[in-house]
Amino acid sequence: MIRRLVADPATRGQLIRFIVAGGAVTVLAVAVYWTLATPFGVPPLLANFAGYVAAVLSGYVLHSRWSFKGHGDREDPAARGARFMVVSAISLALNSLWVWLLTGPLGGPTWWPILPMLAITPIVTFLLNRKWVFG
Repeated sequence: MIRRLVADPATRGQLIRFIVAGGAVTVLAVAVYWTLATPFGVPPLLANFAGYVAAVLSGYVLHSRWSFKGHGDREDPAARGARFMVVSAISLALNSLWVWLLTGPLGGPTWWPILPMLAITPIVTFLLNRKWVFG
């Protein structure tokens, strides 16, 4: 499925823009999470939520105005914003799962959840944003 999406030049451009914008937003969220959870000792799930809050608004602005600009025919900003918030909540749930699983039951350090936060969650959010939010 990813190979088919990347073969399309328009999708490839969106993917590149999403990687740049989403990468910046993800780095912001991860930086807030790690800083609060590690040096400041904030419980990891609370630190993850703070990272989410720090990143969600900038993510919507960047993705709607740049990553997926001109994609699809959805013109109702309120409906698009609501769909974006659903995808954002899915992102929060995924990242919370990584934090809970890797720092809780598996007893790992606070940096372990950063790996799936950077590798898995962005793929899921790209596909949902492209097909459902901005499609």
